[in-house]
This record gives sequence, structure tokens and C-alpha cells, in this order.
Amino acid sequence: MLDWYRDNKRDLVWRDSDNPYHIWVAEIMLQQTRVDQMGGYFERFIKTFPTVRDLAAASEDQVLKVWEGLGYYARARNLHKAAKQLVELRGGRLPDTRAELEQLPGIGSYTAAAVSSIAFDRDHPVLDGNVARVLCRVLRLEEDPRKASTKTRLISAGEKLLAPGQAGDFNQAMMELGARVCTPMQPQCTGCPLHTLCRAYAELEDPTALPVKAPKKERPHYQVAAGLIWRKGKLLIAQRPSEGLLGGLWEFPGGKQESGESLEECLVREIREELGIAIAVEEYLTCVDHGYSHFSITLHAFKAQYVSGTPQAIECAAWRWVGPDQLSSYAFPRADRRIIEYLGQNALQL
Repeated sequence: MLDWYRDNKRDLVWRDSDNPYHIWVAEIMLQQTRVDQMGGYFERFIKTFPTVRDLAAASEDQVLKVWEGLGYYARARNLHKAAKQLVELRGGRLPDTRAELEQLPGIGSYTAAAVSSIAFDRDHPVLDGNVARVLCRVLRLEEDPRKASTKTRLISAGEKLLAPGQAGDFNQAMMELGARVCTPMQPQCTGCPLHTLCRAYAELEDPTALPVKAPKKERPHYQVAAGLIWRKGKLLIAQRPSEGLLGGLWEFPGGKQESGESLEECLVREIREELGIAIAVEEYLTCVDHGYSHFSITLHAFKAQYVSGTPQAIECAAWRWVGPDQLSSYAFPRADRRIIEYLGQNALQL
């Protein structure tokens, strides 16, 4: 495995660094982002926040803005929280043990094992989706790898395979193998360094039958109304609560359509409940389809005018009136960013 990895590993910018901070940031990004998508984001993040202390000193808004586009923003918020803890309690240095790493916000067992093995040569196996797939096929383990009991068996198998003193390279080799060779569909079995050990390859007509896949649940779909609310040439934007989905990001205020109401009625109600003001909905602008991990939405954007009331942060964290040219300074979810693109391409009468 180690020989194969040395000969076949991809040239990834974070692999050029032995800085534990860089390795930590990369592993957090890789939790929900494909390798081919994150290179530019990683470099931008490290350039903006070169050290743990720089990250800790930044505002949450600054961190979210640099993270913008990667999604799963809880990762960025937890990085920020953890950096502050590290500066306060450890002088900005990451702990080198898995147990201590797991005490930091946003670091679970997988990330702790990855960081401790890659950055500090600790002998801990990692278990992500790629590694689980490789091990399920090698062992011909016909169980759902997401079950706790199956994870325990896979981690035990990883511990037996681990090369002592070379855990970092071994773990990265296993992840690389799953990402590039032992893929979900059309695995390159004859080019796999483990094919002589692989029971799925030897015993099954189709190795892709493993790992066992649980049936997918149908994701609910919601209709959401959002208002581009104008007043004296400025737009009203609202910041989402810091915890929860898209926490801390800015958005065009609105919300989910309820049964029996039109989208326009939905928008008027949501703005009243969220900000305590009255608006007049004027014009339907555009819609955006967007998917999240457990549901999807169609976001309908309306042009609206402020009518009365003083905005209050009732169901949001904050609000601001901003000019259209200021929108680029704020971190928005991807769906709202597409509405901003529409706004830039279609000059509206304010």
C-alpha cells in the first residue's frame, strides 16, 4: 500500500505541508467537499488566515465570507470556535493526541484520527466513506458500514492493517485508493494493490455489490419565498441565527410557504414574523432550485417595497440596509448568491 501510494498519490497543495494547522483545515474541508473542488478554497483560507492566531482573531463574518461557496458552514464556525479555544488554552498549538483533538468543536473520531496520524504520526486508523468501501470489499463484509457495530469491525480491521510509525501515509493511501481505484462504480480491480487479498474481487461476480447500501429516503421539497425589499435605493438583508443550517450567513429575508397560502402571502407573513415590518410585494423576479443534504427547495425571489415599521431581529440574528454594490461584502448561501447574480444581470427599477 505504501509503495503504491508513493507512486500514485495526487499532488495536493495541503500534502506539501507538515503544518498541523494546515492539515487540520484540509481535513475539515474534506469532510463534505470533494478533493477536486477544494484546492482554491484551501489556498484562499490559509492565505487569509495563515495561523491559528489569525483565524481566532477574525470575526465570524470574515471567516464565513472566506468559506463562502464551500457549503456546510458549521464547519467554518467550528474551525473559528476551535481556533479561539486553542489560542486561549494552548497558545495556538493543536494537541497531538486523538482524545484531546476530539474535545475541539467540529472534530469527531474520523478527523481526530486523520489529524493525529498525518500531523503527529500517531498510530490511529481512519474510517471515512472511501476507506469503509475498501475494507468492506477486502473483507467481503455484507453489512451497512454506517451501523455502529460495522464501524467497530472496520476500525478493528484498520488497526490490524496499519503500518506502525507510518499511519499518516497509510491512512492517506487507503483514502486515495478508495477515491481513485476502489470507486463506488467501475472499480479498477486489476490495478488495485489489494486485489490479491480482496474477497469481493475473488468471490463476487460484481464487487460493487459492496458495501451494502441502505435504501435512500426521499428528500422533502419546499417552496420558499424571499424578498428583495427596497427602501431609498437600498436592500434589506437579514443574518441567520449563528446555530443551525447556514448559521451566520446573510440572506434575502423570507421563508417556507405554508399550506393554503400564495407565495406572495407567504412572503408578507414571513417578513412580519422575522423582522416586524410591513411590505408590499410588487413583482416576481426569478426562482432557484437548490438541494441540501436532507431536503431541497425552490427559492422564489420577489421585488418588494418597504411600507412601515422598524425592522427588528425577531427571528434572525441581525439586519441591515445595504446598497446593491455592497452585497459582495457579505457571505450568502449559494441560492441567494444566484439571486444576486440575477440582480446584477437585470437592472431593476428601484
